[in-house]
Amino acid sequence: MNAPATPHRPVSITVHQRTRVLEVGFDDGASFKIPFELMRIYSPSAEVQGHGPGQEILQTGKRDVEVTALEPIGNYAVLPRFSDGHDTGIYTIESLRELGHTI
Repeated sequence: MNAPATPHRPVSITVHQRTRVLEVGFDDGASFKIPFELMRIYSPSAEVQGHGPGQEILQTGKRDVEVTALEPIGNYAVLPRFSDGHDTGIYTIESLRELGHTI
């Protein structure tokens, strides 16, 4: 039986306002620049994802959205606050890594 993989820890999280990206660096050397627009349209919140499969709500008009604040949630997640008022999507560190891999 294989042991579960150890999740990678972030070593840096930087909000780049000018370029509208969140840069996340991990302890294994991986680094991702995630556009704010992508974060906003794939927010893990129920407002965006719905309450079950097939209930996702398409987000449009988010090209110029900004992250106005980024709050840590314990040691496992962050809560971005977006300039359009959206502030209910909690991103686990692993979900940020997965989103970074989609780029």
